Amino acid sequence: MLSWALTFLVIAIIAGVLGFGGIAAASAGIAKIIFFIFLIAFIIAVISNAIRGQAPKV
Repeated sequence: MLSWALTFLVIAIIAGVLGFGGIAAASAGIAKIIFFIFLIAFIIAVISNAIRGQAPKV
């Protein structure tokens, strides 16, 4: 999921450099939403592993 956020971020940067403001704003918004979804899922996974008493896998 983090790779999707990075993909949309790269699209937003490229579109911004080329002058496509609408596409850049939309891609940046999508990247932001996907990043926060990833962050919430990561926090839930860390909390659930801590509650079950498992050590993080390296």
